Amino acid sequence: MKLKHHPHELAPRLAQTFKTLFNLHSVRKFVSLFVIGTTLSLAIASCGGNTASTSSSPNSASPVANSAKEVELTLVGYAVPKAAHDAIIPKFVEKWQKEKGQTVTFKQSYGGSGSQTRAIIDGLEADVANLAIAADTEKLVKAGFVNSDWTTKTPNNGIVAKTVAAVIVRPGNPKNIKTFDDLTRPDVKWVTADPKTSGGARWNFLALWDHALRANNKDEAKATEFVTKAFANVAVLAKDARESTDAFSKQGQGDALINYENEVILAQQKGEKLEYVVPDPNVSIDIPVSVVDKNVDKHGTREVAEAFVQYLFTPEAQAEFVKLGFRPLDGAPVKTKENTDKYPAVKALGTIQEYGGWSEAQKKFFDDGTVFDQVQAAIKR
Repeated sequence: MKLKHHPHELAPRLAQTFKTLFNLHSVRKFVSLFVIGTTLSLAIASCGGNTASTSSSPNSASPVANSAKEVELTLVGYAVPKAAHDAIIPKFVEKWQKEKGQTVTFKQSYGGSGSQTRAIIDGLEADVANLAIAADTEKLVKAGFVNSDWTTKTPNNGIVAKTVAAVIVRPGNPKNIKTFDDLTRPDVKWVTADPKTSGGARWNFLALWDHALRANNKDEAKATEFVTKAFANVAVLAKDARESTDAFSKQGQGDALINYENEVILAQQKGEKLEYVVPDPNVSIDIPVSVVDKNVDKHGTREVAEAFVQYLFTPEAQAEFVKLGFRPLDGAPVKTKENTDKYPAVKALGTIQEYGGWSEAQKKFFDDGTVFDQVQAAIKR
């Protein structure tokens, strides 16, 4: 059956047809632009560029990223845990591939904790941050990168590993260094990272401070005098823990080096003949990890980033931390007698909570013009 249309009826129908075609073309054009835009955003993010974007609400990750066969995470950390990450990441990648059918690749960046924190704030688009101290994580909170409830969203209040301060000495310990007191002797020169750029070095400083407080009935004036005398003997104030180790071990600087106990154990495992002592009292050096909420929502990587952080607390991941010299976390399955007996006992172990947490400790000791700057100024006079 043929349909006939009068001319006055045909014009509206043609107009409607063109409108429909135009709308279809617009939709296709929009979809094409969306795909191109998304691809560019991911490419820029993978280069670590600081691009402006509006963070989506929590748990609203991009469906494009979530449905992709491959996903990339950027892991930013301080220098020390790199070896642990290198052992743990392949295990997580294999597990995620089996469970989700998705390939995860990691970009990694390591350096001094303070420097890495600043880099994230300035545009290094970390999905996960494993910094040296919770004070640096709190800086990310203040800058709007990490949610304020990060400790409640992570096992063990966000503390993924722990260790203590160790004093590494020359072979045979020719200066007979046994305690932190020996670092104040005029015949002893020692090496540490700079507390202004390295979170690890802030732990070193607190270990000395805590020792001095305990020895002087909590007299802060005497504690200040003690750490000033000790830091006057510093031969090298390095950028981060790794550089301080190189200065001592490879360049022959100083008679002693304060570093993390786990770092010494790892070096021994690699064949370096290092001798060290673990002073008692000491401090519990707590290592935090967190998802960088602003960036995972931007990248659409929240699900895999949160899964990786959770995985760091599993027995298999914690076993890797212990293998590399970190002390077992309290209550962890790896805290067996066999594992704990590997480490020198510390009877008096100070905690950051005794100083009001890192927020208060940072303001008291390491902010500009506070105790550490005063110590340095006194040394230069």
